[in-house]
Amino acid sequence: MTAPQTAITDRQSLQETDVTGATVWLTGLPSAGKTTIAHELARTLRADGRRVEVLDGDEIREFLSAGLGFSREDRHTNVQRIGFVAELLARNGVLALVPVIAPFTDSREAVRKRHQGGGTAYLEVHVATPVEVCSVRDVKGLYAKQAAGEISGLTGVDDPYEEPESPDLRIESQDQTVRESAAAVHALLNERGLA
Repeated sequence: MTAPQTAITDRQSLQETDVTGATVWLTGLPSAGKTTIAHELARTLRADGRRVEVLDGDEIREFLSAGLGFSREDRHTNVQRIGFVAELLARNGVLALVPVIAPFTDSREAVRKRHQGGGTAYLEVHVATPVEVCSVRDVKGLYAKQAAGEISGLTGVDDPYEEPESPDLRIESQDQTVRESAAAVHALLNERGLA
C-alpha cells in the first residue's frame, strides 16, 4: 500500500515541477492601482488552477523589511529582498505578482538580472497612472499628507520615480477598468506561455 502512494506523490511532484513560474513586477506611483490589479489578476489565475502569491509592498515592509527607511539605499535593499523572494517562488512554479513602487531603474534592473541568472521568467509592467490621477485616488492619504507638509519624500511628487523605458507592458489604468487592466497582464502571460 505504501508503494502506490509513493508513486502518486512522485508523479505529483514531477507534474508540479513542470509548471512554469514567473515574476510579474507591477511598478508605478503610489495609488496607481498596482495592488488592485495584482489581486484581480490573482483571482483569475487561481480560477485557472495556478499557484499565485501577491507580494504586496506594504506587507513586505512590515514583515520582511521592518526597520528600513525610505533613503535610496533602504529602498534599494527593500526591492532586492522582494526580488529575492519573488525569484525563489517563481523558480518553484509560482506566479509571483509584485505590486511594488520600486522607483529606481537600477534596483528594478538588478531584480531582472537575478531572474535572468536563474533562468526565471520576469515581466515588468508599468502601471503608468499620471500623478494627477493618483493624487485624486490617494488610497492611503499620502498625497494629502504631503500637500499638508506632514510628510516628505513622496515618490513622484518630491522624491524621484524613474519610469521604465521599455517595460513588457504599460497600463494606463485611468483609461480602463481594473478587470481590463488585469486582463491585459493575463494576455501577456498567455502570450509568453506563462499563464
